[in-house]
Amino acid sequence: MKVLVIGASLNSARYSYKAIELLRTHGHVVYTYGLKEGMVADVSIRTTKEAYEDIDTVTMYVNPKRQVEFYDYIIGLKPKRLIFNPGTENPEFYELLTANHIAYEEACTLVLLTTNQF
Repeated sequence: MKVLVIGASLNSARYSYKAIELLRTHGHVVYTYGLKEGMVADVSIRTTKEAYEDIDTVTMYVNPKRQVEFYDYIIGLKPKRLIFNPGTENPEFYELLTANHIAYEEACTLVLLTTNQF
């Protein structure tokens, strides 16, 4: 499964960092967007919004105020779903996703992975 992590961090204490590692451990293809370039596991963190194809899931680690700049980008990628991790919940974005037939859920990517619900 192809997964895009938005809000990727090079800080190993951050949940986005842990999610990248766990996604790779589970065999997923992982793409990222973050503020600083670097590597997490074998994944390169990008600082530009790339035009990826066939993204299954976007997992969000950016607060709602900063998400506005990603609305059109994510909708344009046409993922099957978007996971809003704790602290990223955004009812305004939910409406846009629903209007564009993109599923979303408020959940923790780490919990979903560790309980085989991802």
